[in-house]
Amino acid sequence: MMRRIDLRGLGSGVDYRDQVPRAAFDVEAAVGVVRPICDDVRDRGVAAIVEYSQRFDGVNQDDIRVPQQALTSALATLDPQVRAALEESIRRLRMSCEAEREPDLATDLGPGARVSQRMIPIQRVGLYVPGGVAPLVSSVVMNVVPAQVAGVGSIALASSPRQDNGGLPSAEILAACALLGVDEVYAVGGAQAIAMFAHGAGPCAKVDLITGPGNIYTVAAKRLLKGLVGIDAEAGPTEIAILADDSATAAYVAADLISQAEHDPMAASVLVTDSTALADEVEIELDKQVGATKHVERIRTALSGQQSAVVLVDHLEQGLAVVNAYAAEHLEIHTRDAAALAARVTNAGAIFVGDFAPVSLGDYCAGSNHVLPTAGCACHSSGLSVRSFLKAVHVIDYDRAALAEVADHVTTLAAAEDLPGHGNAVRVRFET
Repeated sequence: MMRRIDLRGLGSGVDYRDQVPRAAFDVEAAVGVVRPICDDVRDRGVAAIVEYSQRFDGVNQDDIRVPQQALTSALATLDPQVRAALEESIRRLRMSCEAEREPDLATDLGPGARVSQRMIPIQRVGLYVPGGVAPLVSSVVMNVVPAQVAGVGSIALASSPRQDNGGLPSAEILAACALLGVDEVYAVGGAQAIAMFAHGAGPCAKVDLITGPGNIYTVAAKRLLKGLVGIDAEAGPTEIAILADDSATAAYVAADLISQAEHDPMAASVLVTDSTALADEVEIELDKQVGATKHVERIRTALSGQQSAVVLVDHLEQGLAVVNAYAAEHLEIHTRDAAALAARVTNAGAIFVGDFAPVSLGDYCAGSNHVLPTAGCACHSSGLSVRSFLKAVHVIDYDRAALAEVADHVTTLAAAEDLPGHGNAVRVRFET
């Protein structure tokens, strides 16, 4: 079901970024597809959005904003067990988010010379929650809670309209919004939702920051519009990498590979191991477990795709180099002394240590965030957190004596850069 990539015997000095499995259709290619959609939403606003909802989602809309009554009703009819699970997920994530909140800092550089750093919440944010193939109610929690803890004043949320819910987003998504007190919700999906947030359209005012995962077209729209609006990271089709040795339990490894393949036919599942015996056992488990799942076709497509593979390495040191090069959204460590190996990982969106920390735990109730960078972006980007919704602003407060102490240094450096006006802005203050 999964192809094998044999990296054994390659030796040192290899750039494994060229060796790891990746999807053939990348984000940059998708930018060309979404550009006309984003431009159309910019130019025609709600009229364009309604047409794309008809084309892509098969729904006819009179209004893109979800009425308050629909939110209230969704929460009132939510399964009590689902509500309890959401409340626990919210509680745990809020605890970790509150611990992340950074205090303002002040540094005294001398008498009368102080530089402070203020952490200021983003004023208005647009949160995107996938609602097509799998309506990700948990992504409501993952987006909203850190924004609220950061102190964001204006929160808008968008999710795809669904034929099975009268052209509104999933009822569970609406219930989660109501549970969290988010009442500005739009039945808009895909690239058109990102464009709505970035440009503003109809009842939705332009936002300052867009966060949330999505399919490759949603991610491409975020890349295209970055700069006009801030984005968190490029969180596209999900991926899991598992670094395992012969101590790993094949049934656990197979189940975890399947859990991410279940999301999307373009999802990536990658096993990196120095044990051919484990690779064989996992293959047997995959054959056994996939047939018993609900979404067999979707999972088989993902596991057999170019983006998924079993990667064979000589030893765990090479395996560590491979997973660092891959920079997975989710990285599981199933080895002896897994914690020590996990401490040496430098590139991953989130790291799951040992047999009892599956990615599914992080998807829902670990207290961590599941909105994470994909497609190798974990080498430079972080997952969604309270920090994503804050700006660090320096405040410089010097009195006359403090400026006098460094005035000669300022004027010297200004002259070295041939910017005499910079130096004069200091000298003029001492010429009376």
